[in-house]
Amino acid sequence: MEMLLTDIQADTRERFAAAVTAHRHAMYRAARVLLDSDADAEDAVGEAILRAWQSFGRLREERALKSWLLRITVNCAYAHHRKEARVTYTDDLEPLAGGAEDPHDLGLWDAVCRLPEEQRIVTVLFYYEDMPTAAIAKTLGVREGTVRSRLSRARDRLRTLLKED
Repeated sequence: MEMLLTDIQADTRERFAAAVTAHRHAMYRAARVLLDSDADAEDAVGEAILRAWQSFGRLREERALKSWLLRITVNCAYAHHRKEARVTYTDDLEPLAGGAEDPHDLGLWDAVCRLPEEQRIVTVLFYYEDMPTAAIAKTLGVREGTVRSRLSRARDRLRTLLKED
């Protein structure tokens, strides 16, 4: 009996590790578009992995694993953003001459990162993670029509941003 329990625990650990390994890039991208730095995104992903492990036994459908991990990651990123929003490190700010915008080349990823937060997250989940709108709606806790309208506004804004460049 003891051997059987150990085997089940090992199998659970292996399944969880495989899931995190398979979806770690998606988790990072989801956190990164919501947070201002790589370090903050890594912190949010780490917190998400911890929370996911603590709740892994309650996951009902293995096929919903990616959406479930992304929802936890997005929630952790939002929580991290709220916590960090109270602190501004002026040492990290690099003022541009005359307050002008940075004139460097604007690539697609840079344009996506300049979208408003609600448009940015749906864009990344839809185009970079190939999630259907229904799964995005479930992940973000909004209606599917809301996801579609945010995607539409994001596409319009991206056209404008990329034409400006």
